[in-house]
Amino acid sequence: MLIDKIIKELEGIPENKLNQIYEIVHYFRLGINAEKQTPRTPGLLKGKLGEAFFEPLPEEELQQWETDI
Repeated sequence: MLIDKIIKELEGIPENKLNQIYEIVHYFRLGINAEKQTPRTPGLLKGKLGEAFFEPLPEEELQQWETDI
């Protein structure tokens, strides 16, 4: 089994170098996980928007978006 071969190879690596191997494997795995994620497609919305979507926001909520620039 391939995992057994990998473990056998790891056993031959000096302990002070294992952190480097861990980082390689860790970031390699993160890259694989990132590839699996489906890309987002902004702007596409399934279903229909209700009328409330088009109503103006209350003044209190609008004030929360104001900034002191």
